[in-house]
Amino acid sequence: MALPALPTLAPSVEDFDDSVALVVPAPGPGPGNWSGAASALLVDGTFWLTYRVRRPLTDGRGVTVVVARSQDGVAFETVAEVHRDAFGAESFEKPVLVPVPGGWRLYLSCATPDSKHWWVDSLTAGTVEGLPAGERRVVHPGSDLVGVKDPVVTHGPGGWEMWLCCHPLDLPGHEDRMTTRRLSSADGLTWQDHGEVLAGTPGEWDARGARVSTALGDGWFLYDGRPDAASNWYETTGLARWDGTRLVPDRTVGPLRSPYSDGALRYASAVPLPDGRTRFFVEASRPDGAHDLVTMLRP
Repeated sequence: MALPALPTLAPSVEDFDDSVALVVPAPGPGPGNWSGAASALLVDGTFWLTYRVRRPLTDGRGVTVVVARSQDGVAFETVAEVHRDAFGAESFEKPVLVPVPGGWRLYLSCATPDSKHWWVDSLTAGTVEGLPAGERRVVHPGSDLVGVKDPVVTHGPGGWEMWLCCHPLDLPGHEDRMTTRRLSSADGLTWQDHGEVLAGTPGEWDARGARVSTALGDGWFLYDGRPDAASNWYETTGLARWDGTRLVPDRTVGPLRSPYSDGALRYASAVPLPDGRTRFFVEASRPDGAHDLVTMLRP
């Protein structure tokens, strides 16, 4: 099984090679202003990108989810936008857009107000433009003991698969801990839980938690991790391989990180291209502590 080519960061966007570009700048300067938590896919030659926008000072946390399209994977135009108020959510995090028979579905990570709980909701519509007014359905409610968010969703002839980030709520003040569980589904709405497949390793850079961010193919995955509670929101990226029952971190690679401010390099999304290359989208910190959404091509 060949090791996949991985993204790297140069000291600044200007120092990237010609294949790397800024896609969505942070909505403002300074820590907490983030554009990212993206997922992306290529459908009939069109790139579709969905991401959340976070503005902590003016609006507080994740405000909107944007769905955009592009022909080149760099210059995107907004097609639809969903506001957290429509869901009664305190914040949004990672969204996922997927085509379904007769239309599209948007999965949303929603924060329960005045709590550490999260749930996964969805909108389904005949067009991307129609998603904000689409049919709504709770996909995974979480529970009193677990908050769920940041799904990675794929589907094919064998059915649907979800890699779901789970935050235990049993210890007050320690809700930032995270693990990943694998679920499957016949329709993308009703899911069967197959258990925990990835968790942090004591003493390693991902000791506080591990969250799948994207599938690379051939059983390889990128995942977000962090060593401690102080690194919450500043995850870096590692590599793991599916062994048939669990995801096994590759300790010879990573963690990949930004050289700036909090070091965050997280929520990577990989889009395989017809020519054999892969276009990555990733949320990366910049010198002032804000996070930009950038893209890069790799063999």
